[in-house]
Amino acid sequence: MRFTEQKMISILRHRGYRLTPQRRAVLRVIASSHDHLTPAAIYERARQKYPDIGLVTVYRALEVLGKLGLICEMHTGGDCRSYLMRRPSGHHHHLICSGCGEVIDFADCDLSSLEQRLTQKTGFKIEGHLLEFFGRCRNCQRVDSA
Repeated sequence: MRFTEQKMISILRHRGYRLTPQRRAVLRVIASSHDHLTPAAIYERARQKYPDIGLVTVYRALEVLGKLGLICEMHTGGDCRSYLMRRPSGHHHHLICSGCGEVIDFADCDLSSLEQRLTQKTGFKIEGHLLEFFGRCRNCQRVDSA
């Protein structure tokens, strides 16, 4: 299950954020996609409805949505990032193909015992984590072996 656009709007309003037409356009783009989108892709899609939206506005909206925990940020190497609407329940992780860039989400991974061991061993208070595996998808493996 994922957040809906209306639920995200409600959370923004409840937390005191204004819902500008540009922020709504960014929300709509993210809510209507099932894929991880780069800021550039979000910008291009949002511009279809709001031609005067700026890329900086998209980045600011993503920053607010990330701060509120409404979107999932994925690091794909270097400074490249992509975003997907967060699921309200359950944490998820990523398998990322280093060949074609395909992203596969998975959630059946319990890291609570690892987090507990790390906390006990280091005294570090863990507030969250990102888990991303990089490798080759089936299609890229076929191409590599051909």
